[in-house]
Amino acid sequence: MSEHKDRVVLAYSGGLDTSVAIGWIGEATGREVITVAVDVGQGGEDLEVIRRRALDCGAVEAYVADAREEFAAEYCMPALKANALYEGVYPLVSALSRPLIAKHLVRAAREFGASTVAHGCTGKGNDQVRFEVAITSMAPDMDCISPVRDLALTRDVAIDYAEKHHLPIETTKHNPFSIDQNVWGRAVETGFLEDLWNAPTKDVYVYTDDPTYPPLPDEVIITFAKGIPVAIDGRDVTPLEAVQELNRRAGAQGVGRIDMVEDRLVGIKSREIYEAPGAVTLIEAHRALEAVTLERLQRRYKRQMEQAWSDLVYEAQWYSPLKRSMDAFIEDTQKYVSGDIRMVLHGGRATVDGRRTGTGLYDFNLATYETGDTFDQSSSRGFIEIYGMQSKLAAARDVREGNGVGF
Repeated sequence: MSEHKDRVVLAYSGGLDTSVAIGWIGEATGREVITVAVDVGQGGEDLEVIRRRALDCGAVEAYVADAREEFAAEYCMPALKANALYEGVYPLVSALSRPLIAKHLVRAAREFGASTVAHGCTGKGNDQVRFEVAITSMAPDMDCISPVRDLALTRDVAIDYAEKHHLPIETTKHNPFSIDQNVWGRAVETGFLEDLWNAPTKDVYVYTDDPTYPPLPDEVIITFAKGIPVAIDGRDVTPLEAVQELNRRAGAQGVGRIDMVEDRLVGIKSREIYEAPGAVTLIEAHRALEAVTLERLQRRYKRQMEQAWSDLVYEAQWYSPLKRSMDAFIEDTQKYVSGDIRMVLHGGRATVDGRRTGTGLYDFNLATYETGDTFDQSSSRGFIEIYGMQSKLAAARDVREGNGVGF
């Protein structure tokens, strides 16, 4: 299909803006539009319904991909191994899905002979950067456009256009929030949430129930193999199944609600509401198992790298050389992260209360204070002398120079 150089591949959600963008791009650029819809576990309409709508709205081709297993295994699991939380809080819900969607956009563009890729992001958010940097990282020859940002497709214009052209899309329903969701979590912003003093109302949340009046505590045992969940309560699961089950069970207990003001890549602060019950539960469990299985200095250094890894992914560097190097280190740390973690899910919290592993560094006989203790306490005196030697010498110098602490 190399003869088609006047085509644009559009990331398509099935909603108003991207439906209108099909015709809007055609009129503004004179190019045919091919839509790409990627299922990353966001729920909602069936992919076939979305595909048919794209064609009805004027797309010359409509590509759909069920990428739920791929997303869970190849994007969420690396984030779990990295205990990835942007600014120590946000589990990178949207940031993880963008490079996967971009990969499918590039694949479709190659298949259908397109040299331009379009997305529905505004000029104020992080996602425009994530899409375009990911696309050009894989296909440096491709151009990227945004109908909203580059072609003046505002929401009121989109509604007028849809009504004028009788497009098969709902135009009257008004959702006060901007929402992005996938199997790893859900992100909500805008509307009355932009006033930082306003508390989220109940209708903001979908993945989680109100933790104020929770059901009875739910005990769960998560089995890991080399950093990846492979069973829940003794039943084998895929990465996707693990996230889905914990979304359900932890969500019922109100686990994973996050209300934060974060620093966006484009230089503004933004109030975001997230709910990620499965992600938060798995990261808590994974951290607990690493505490038992990682060597002290290795674990200390990994914690530093986790923040850097999270920053990279948030800031659109999924396909960067530095992240690839970090991935190699993180993967090496997971060699012995295998075993069982028992947790209690209740009242908005996922609390670890049991650990069991055959590859850990915890030695009961060294740790115990009871009879049978094998730790040689007589060694500690000499250790303290050596360990504190520099501090002792520095303190003596302070006294000689008249800079003692004054005791």
